[in-house]
Amino acid sequence: MNARAQFTRMEESTKEDWDIIVPEAMKMAKALPDRVLAHLRLLDGDFGGFPVDRYTHCLQTATLALADSRDGEYVVCALLHDIGDTLGSFNHPDIAAAILRPFVSEENLWMVQNHGVCQGYNFFHHIGMDRNMRDMLKSSPYYERTAEFVDLYDNPAFDPKRETLPLSVFEPMVRRLMAMPKNSVYKAAVDRAASRS
Repeated sequence: MNARAQFTRMEESTKEDWDIIVPEAMKMAKALPDRVLAHLRLLDGDFGGFPVDRYTHCLQTATLALADSRDGEYVVCALLHDIGDTLGSFNHPDIAAAILRPFVSEENLWMVQNHGVCQGYNFFHHIGMDRNMRDMLKSSPYYERTAEFVDLYDNPAFDPKRETLPLSVFEPMVRRLMAMPKNSVYKAAVDRAASRS
């Protein structure tokens, strides 16, 4: 068994404790892409009444974005935009955004966070909701980007006959994106730990 810190309250921790914890945290962080990809695969076979399962929908969305020459960060956002379906039945965009937050730009984060309301224009009226709910988002500088994401990639990605690239095409992009956070309270500590490795 690995060495472990001995404190029972965080305020009692010492630098020696953190010299044990930080390398373990870095190992866990390096395995994040594996956990994210495994979680995405949980959507395989989950149709929920849709024409394609949720996994295929995510792959199709990413396939469309890649075919349109979007950059790797954008394609990963397209791939993971619905990853929250398994844990966030009522707020799946929040789950996806929480996963992506340390690694993506503000505009891509906003797009993932708000794609559900923008997609709602296409179906909310069928379930007794206001399809124009997206209008409340129009003051954001990222609204048009998000509406475009839905129109070009999310909305048309329910076609059982559409070309769908396998996850192996996107896996290197996920690994590159999640190799180092851009936006995290822990970024300075991660940078220091990475420079020592």
